[in-house]
Amino acid sequence: MERYNGLSRRASELPASPIRKLVPYADETEKRGVKVYHLNIGQPDLRTPKIYFDRIKTFSGIDDYTNSAGLIELREKFSQYYKKWSIPFETKEIIVTEGGSEAVSFAIAAVADPGDDIIVIEPFYANYAAFAKFLGVNVVPVTSRAENGYRMPAIEEFEKVLTPKTRAMLFPNPGNPNGVVYTKDELQSIMDFAVRNDLYVISDEVYREITFDGLKAYSMMDFGNHERVIIADSLSKRFNICGARIGAIASKNKQIMDAVMKMAMARLAANHLSQYGAIGLFDLPDSYFEDMTREYEKRRDVVYEALKDIPGIVVNKPQGAFYLAAKLPVEDAEEFVKWMLQNFTYQNKTTMVAPLGGFYITPNMGKDEIRIAYVLNSEDLREACSILAKGLESYTQRKIFAER
Repeated sequence: MERYNGLSRRASELPASPIRKLVPYADETEKRGVKVYHLNIGQPDLRTPKIYFDRIKTFSGIDDYTNSAGLIELREKFSQYYKKWSIPFETKEIIVTEGGSEAVSFAIAAVADPGDDIIVIEPFYANYAAFAKFLGVNVVPVTSRAENGYRMPAIEEFEKVLTPKTRAMLFPNPGNPNGVVYTKDELQSIMDFAVRNDLYVISDEVYREITFDGLKAYSMMDFGNHERVIIADSLSKRFNICGARIGAIASKNKQIMDAVMKMAMARLAANHLSQYGAIGLFDLPDSYFEDMTREYEKRRDVVYEALKDIPGIVVNKPQGAFYLAAKLPVEDAEEFVKWMLQNFTYQNKTTMVAPLGGFYITPNMGKDEIRIAYVLNSEDLREACSILAKGLESYTQRKIFAER
């Protein structure tokens, strides 16, 4: 097999994170004393609930390996939580993972061999491509478009990319990077397609609670055919414990969960203290989620209202999660993001967003699009969006002048 500079093909072809790869530019900007509003990464500024730290303070004894499936008390809490959503997972059908990322990786590894295909809906959470590449699995895209709100593509588009190597479909709901919440009919069409073609459905449901305007995020477990469904989940955004790295993979398919258990054994165990602290989070009242959702909805409105009237922009009002995707009147959004960091300030401040090209597989798709994570307070978001709009105006005028 051909090697690249002495490295494996896997190491050489692994894509860099489009969310993080421009961080060095922001670091240099901040070294110059410029304030950078970071809207590029889904790291909320909401405080972690105190109960998480209070529980950890009570820990005593040995910080040892837990069961590879996770602490039984935590899995029981997950099971109770799912049943509140009418998702019938028993404790034995849940394995605690190192964040949602490991859950997605385990799911792909359980159902696909190297060279097999997984269908995704682009733009998609960029790390899906990295997880698949690491496992030698092909990510095959079906494209949704900004012009129609990134809605679920027609099933005919999925049929076009179906091959004998297709093993599963993978997508988030609510959506990252576009904030879409799929309808019941859209998800039913996905399940029907999976059944017709004997595919698994890997459903990334980490933003389940965060929906706006009275919408509900349906789980793929709501559509029967449970043996086909694998749920990837995480507490990172639900409880603002991104650094704890606690997620879960769940399925009623015993064969899949037995395989995942072997993978979990190979990596030994998830973080003991994080699991211990997370047990208490499930006792938070429903008002915690109501307050969190109201806060994100308020931030959503601030960002959308600030951007929607910018000349040449295509922007859709997010329905869930805390991301907004927009098409800009530029040729290359990544170059625009770099320019904002290197060349533009307003009152010694600038804004960093994520270029969306890295959230696509299809060449040149998303090249003029960005993702904004509205993870700052409303006042900061309002100022950051104002700076972004001013920078965009200056950038496009500069380009027009240069072309004359």
